[in-house]
Amino acid sequence: MTPEISQPQRFSRMTFLGTGTSTGIPVIGCCCSVCQSPDPRNKRLRSSILLETEDITVLVDSGPDLRMQALRAGINKVDAVLYTHGHMDHVVGFDELRAFCWDRDDPLPLYANPGCMEILKTMFAWAFADTNVYRGYVKPWPVVFEGPFNLGSLRVTPLPVIHGAVQTSGFLFERDGMKSLAYIPDVKQIPPQTMELIRGCDCLILDTLHFRNHPTHLSMDESLALIEQAGVSRAYLVHCSHEIDHEVLENILPATIRVAYDSLCLQL
Repeated sequence: MTPEISQPQRFSRMTFLGTGTSTGIPVIGCCCSVCQSPDPRNKRLRSSILLETEDITVLVDSGPDLRMQALRAGINKVDAVLYTHGHMDHVVGFDELRAFCWDRDDPLPLYANPGCMEILKTMFAWAFADTNVYRGYVKPWPVVFEGPFNLGSLRVTPLPVIHGAVQTSGFLFERDGMKSLAYIPDVKQIPPQTMELIRGCDCLILDTLHFRNHPTHLSMDESLALIEQAGVSRAYLVHCSHEIDHEVLENILPATIRVAYDSLCLQL
């Protein structure tokens, strides 16, 4: 009798490595109630997520807190890095990617829109230079995306959004034809074509900087309106400033919308 061959267990998991804005929370020198809060959900590193399946581990953005985030989450490998845009709080942990290159012979794939890739090549020119030949340094394999692409069992669709003057993308992650997750941490406006891509996805993660208006980020009211328009099953708010107390905001939200916090893990 032929023994059964066990198949690898299929899973999809996403971890919030950071959920804060560009300053992080607590803010340096600030004595406000949120910065002084004992609630660990009010301690927010710069926004980033990690997606894991049985066949691939994907990091979204390499912000200034990447070392601490990786140690806290126990990350021991990254197969690819996706970049939303070239602002400092999303890219300046680039050199920490060395830790994920020490045991690999192939370059590390870095996916970015054209504007962000140019910023990466300018800021970290040494990594992209032909003279970067020493083992253990970050060896990038730059991939400029213009449309959907595959990463292992994941289908990734870039989501162009408006966030100030810099070219910015969110990402839609699909598996087995299902719209599992849309991640848009920095945005002021979602164009109609992007809204159509995320409509009806299982989970939307969306920028919510303040209760008040901001010129390049969504306010809470703007975020809630877009979530309703998208028709998603559940949503999480990220990129929150120190003007937002986790418990205060979550207590006034509908049950299908939660405030994300660092280290929160979602099964997708």
